[in-house]
Amino acid sequence: SDCRIVSSLFSLHGFTEVPGSSPYFNLFWTGAHIVPHSLKHLLPFQKVNHFPRSAELTRKDKLYSNIQRMQHTKGMKHFNIIPKSFDLPKELQNFHAVYRRHRGVWIVKPYASSRGRGISIVTHPRHVPSGEHYVVSRYIENPLCVDGFKFDLRLYVAVTSYDPLRIYLYEDGLARFATVRYQGGTQCLHDLCMHLTNYSINKKNANYVRCEDPNVEDYGNKWSTSALLRHLQQEEGLDVSALMMRVEDVIIKAILSVEPHVASTCRTFQPHSGNCFELYGFDILVDRNLQPWVLEVNLSPS
Repeated sequence: SDCRIVSSLFSLHGFTEVPGSSPYFNLFWTGAHIVPHSLKHLLPFQKVNHFPRSAELTRKDKLYSNIQRMQHTKGMKHFNIIPKSFDLPKELQNFHAVYRRHRGVWIVKPYASSRGRGISIVTHPRHVPSGEHYVVSRYIENPLCVDGFKFDLRLYVAVTSYDPLRIYLYEDGLARFATVRYQGGTQCLHDLCMHLTNYSINKKNANYVRCEDPNVEDYGNKWSTSALLRHLQQEEGLDVSALMMRVEDVIIKAILSVEPHVASTCRTFQPHSGNCFELYGFDILVDRNLQPWVLEVNLSPS
């Protein structure tokens, strides 16, 4: 559907769609990762909507590994931007050791899934599915809520160059709300519509409210980010300017963590500096201390 929208927009501006195998194009648009070797013969005016090795940012296990590396080299206090996480089964023993000391609630996600598929919330390592590749993260038990409902932010970030690094944050985004009021503790961990904000999960709940009026930004289970910020400032008295500065900070640091991998691959395979660009969908959770946490980064976001 996203490609159909892009195709329609370019048609309105005089562009003609050509077969994917044609070498005569201005823009090559794909929803999948690209093979670095495919960039070798691009001409200066040709663009592709992904960078090589973008999986370093958009795969949960790789994102965690890259940020963990920055925590070790630059200091935890500067890169404390994701919840404590473990790459299973590779770090299973480390996870067990931390669990024995701190226990708590953990969220289990397949390393390369989307739309909330395969996610579970557990209180003991024995509840983690065995034999498969997962990222297990400390569950944030103090989320900021609106009217008792948990939410996260979907923000759209464009990178036009990794060398030099050039990042743009779109001025608005989405606030996505759960459909069941949040309760702390361990009694309702099975209720994913309380703990997850994914549209694909919550749209199936009878309590899901869809806003049909495009001019209304603060009704239903999806608000605009600007409507959410107005609510937090006017109704809750929160400093949203400081919050958005922190949000921008964690976005920049997440991208900085993958910059060496992507930039070096671009220098090897991208023949001209402007051939690649990318739009990422950052999912960010804000806790009650107004600390933003990067949950994941989406490739080809809706």
